[in-house]
Formats: sequence, structure tokens, C-alpha cells
Amino acid sequence: MSATEHDFGAFVAARATSLLRVAYLACGDEAEAEDLLQTALERTYRNWDRVRHDSPEPYVRRVIVNAAINRARRRAILRIIPMHSPPDLPDRATDTDLRRVLMDALRALPPRQRAVIVLRYWEDLSEAQTAEVLGCSVGTVKSQASKAAAKLRSALGRETVEGVIRNAHA
Repeated sequence: MSATEHDFGAFVAARATSLLRVAYLACGDEAEAEDLLQTALERTYRNWDRVRHDSPEPYVRRVIVNAAINRARRRAILRIIPMHSPPDLPDRATDTDLRRVLMDALRALPPRQRAVIVLRYWEDLSEAQTAEVLGCSVGTVKSQASKAAAKLRSALGRETVEGVIRNAHA
């Protein structure tokens, strides 16, 4: 095993779970998340000599997010989810119920807005770090986060969204 393979293997062993979570949140599907992560790791390995000297994790996150956005664009299927009122949560909402409703709401967001929400609130990146991962300006991150939060509030209700954001930082 070469030094490159060893270094890359150690990186994957240490960060794969966290990166898989980013991929899942970016696309909302477990099997697709595994594919996204695999694609990102393949691209990272091909560029490992250049990437490993910097911080490889932001590079892999960027590849995951860009791949998720590109896949969503390629599908070119507009899914309209009619919502005349917020979805009903069970009276005694469990974490599983809340997670299902939240994931449905995340899937309904456009890919770029979903990416901003995932990177800002689940990965706890700053606006500048999120902008760097997405290759856009900080202003774009702010506007996409604002639009996404408004859509989530509309779909889920203000209290639910604010509670989820608080819990993401806890």
C-alpha cells in the first residue's frame, strides 16, 4: 500500500460517517447519499496529492453538494407538492415523526437552498465557509438561507423550524 493510499484510507476511515450524513442531508435518500459519497471520494482520490495538503474535508463536502445539485438538475422533473396548510404532526410527535416531516420538507427545497441549510445548520459552517464550499458569495448564502427558512416555516410552522435549528446547534 502506497503512502497516498494509506493517507486517503485514514482520512476516509476518520470522516466517512460525517460525510455520509452531509450527503444524506443534501439529497434526502440513503442509497443516493451513498452514491454521492462514493462519487465524491473517487474524485477526491484522483486529486489527493493536491487536496491532502489543504484541508480535504471541505473539498469533499463541496464535491458532495455540487454532485447533489447536478443530479437534481439532471432529473429535470418538477415535483410540485401542494400544501394548503402545514402538515399535521401527531399529537405526541416523536423524534422519528419530526425527522420524517423535516426530511420531507428538506426534499421539497431546491437543491441549492437545501445545500445551504445542510451546511449552515447541520454542519455548523459559517456563512463564509458555506460560500467557499458552494463556490458563491456570502450574500448568496444569506439570501438562499433566508428563502429556504421561509419555505420551511411555511411548510412546517415557525415553532417547529426554530426548534429544529436550535437543536441542530445543541
